[in-house]
Amino acid sequence: MPEVKGRWVADMKAPRTPANEEDPIERATDFRPVDKGFTPEMAKAEAARCMRCKKPLCVQGCPVNINIPAFIEKIYEGKYGEGLDIIHEQSMLPAICGRVCPQENQCEGKCIRGIKSEPVAIGQLERFLGDQPELASAPKMAPKNGKKVAVIGAGPSGITCAGELARNGFDVTVFEAFFTGGGVLAYGIPEFRLPKAVVKREIDGLEALGVKFEYNAVVGRITNAEELFSMGYDAMYIATGAGLPKMLNIPGENLPNVFFANEYLTRVNLMKANRFPEYDTPTKRAKNVVVFGGGNVAMDSVRTALRLGAESVTLCYRRTEAEMPARRAEVEHAKAEGVKIHELASPVEFVAGEDGAVCAVRVQNMELGAPDASGRRRPVPIEGSVDELPCDLGISAIGTNANPIAKLIGPEKLNRWGYIVADEDTGQTSDPRIWAGGDIVTGAATVILAMGAGKTAAADMTAKLAPLAE
Repeated sequence: MPEVKGRWVADMKAPRTPANEEDPIERATDFRPVDKGFTPEMAKAEAARCMRCKKPLCVQGCPVNINIPAFIEKIYEGKYGEGLDIIHEQSMLPAICGRVCPQENQCEGKCIRGIKSEPVAIGQLERFLGDQPELASAPKMAPKNGKKVAVIGAGPSGITCAGELARNGFDVTVFEAFFTGGGVLAYGIPEFRLPKAVVKREIDGLEALGVKFEYNAVVGRITNAEELFSMGYDAMYIATGAGLPKMLNIPGENLPNVFFANEYLTRVNLMKANRFPEYDTPTKRAKNVVVFGGGNVAMDSVRTALRLGAESVTLCYRRTEAEMPARRAEVEHAKAEGVKIHELASPVEFVAGEDGAVCAVRVQNMELGAPDASGRRRPVPIEGSVDELPCDLGISAIGTNANPIAKLIGPEKLNRWGYIVADEDTGQTSDPRIWAGGDIVTGAATVILAMGAGKTAAADMTAKLAPLAE
């Protein structure tokens, strides 16, 4: 490796270390993890590519401001525990973020090496350390301050806020509607991208910090903010997410075997429908599957359908592949596994067969017109151009809306779309006792941005509430 008089310098000629992936044809038959992660040799070789910039833009690109060059240096030195400790100063979920965060648009997107070559594989290096939790030092814990906080929702934002508050001396209870923690990490992201054992390990780590979890607890139905405050809670963090599916609003949308992506993925990821009848929840195993959407949820849906035995899986998107918001790696993985991309097509009607279930879907062919407000070219229907695709399972993955349970919990100020209005810099809502963050404030976004919101709120609660306990 490149060293000059004991000083590490970047190996500028080294290409980016390729991902360590399973064969696409073989992996598409089951739910094994696609990416096996770096070996120690691969991790050190990739760490050697880091330029150790004086002004590391990668840190600026990270929503939780991890000291990326510092933990990469520890990997190069073989001091993995110290590297993990550096990450833990800002993030308690490196094994998760290393797998699912869009590094190409964040830390790696800012990497100076990416200007003339390929950026350092920061996500892979973070995952490498995150998968060795036994090497980390015990987290530093502030003395108990006597303050109690209720966190509503055990998704990425909620568990991040809970972990930060516990380390800052708060007594924290997380109320979760499902029977397990993780939120979208558990119900939305398939096993082949994020093994559920990794999610459980992170939840177990929070419990070791003293965080309590109350499962099957739908706050907004069984209780609300005022009742929780009357039980002795001093503050609340709402992180219920944005899981209400958007409707396609086309004929046939309510036919049997037309699913929203959230339901389809939850049946498989959380309820183990892929292992029915070993587990009680079934799902449709189809021959011809058509999924509508272009984001990561759509990619998860098409790849799950393949693994459930579909002969033909088609992803329809109303723009072109180049405009898809999904991570490029997920698009390429899907194509390598056999998913067909049908560009410039928008659904207009699901067609029922003789048995009353969906048998086909009609799609309107589109072309790209002038740019819209977002700067992307707007899809425009081509008059009279409609195709009919065979489809015995249709999945809508066009996005989500605010979780309607939020308005029943407590904050009085919601915007016109039903999202909670919270201060961008603090997470505090119109009620000074309530903070909120993640998708229920921003709309559907990334795991790391939700985590950043949880950290922000925890820091503000600590600044405002902990001094009152002294």
